[in-house]
Amino acid sequence: MPLKPRSFMPVAALLLAASLSACSPIVDVDAAPDAVNPACASVMIALPEQVAGNELRETNSQATAAWGDPSQVVLRCGVQIPGPTTDACASVNDVDWIIQESTENDIWTATTYGRDPAVEVLFDPNQVASSTVLVDLGGAVSQVEQTEQCLSLNDTVDLPSEG
Repeated sequence: MPLKPRSFMPVAALLLAASLSACSPIVDVDAAPDAVNPACASVMIALPEQVAGNELRETNSQATAAWGDPSQVVLRCGVQIPGPTTDACASVNDVDWIIQESTENDIWTATTYGRDPAVEVLFDPNQVASSTVLVDLGGAVSQVEQTEQCLSLNDTVDLPSEG
């Protein structure tokens, strides 16, 4: 007796349930204060599927993203816009980033400078290279117009010349 198409339904349902249970859990990330900023949508749409070789995962908050299992890179759009600072600033592919190293753990925070809304990226430089992370995310955060640039102290203060 030939099998009827309906007899495949329970098998298909079991396979679907098994494949869904093998997925990584949703990453719990707190939304940034300005996550509803419309410019964050442009950033989120442009995010790459991979950062530093880690696959994009689902998060539970608006304007957030995570890569890797366990998470190696976490992004939040709409964080507080940084003002003038003495923290290290790196310009990577025309995106200025304020880099802060945690003294309590190995997590670094890179926050875009001169863009509204600001984007924050957290990562462990012992697990993923900071240069790779910032290059991989540069295209997405470039969706927000840059209105200011990082300057060094030498750019802002007239130092007396030696002579």
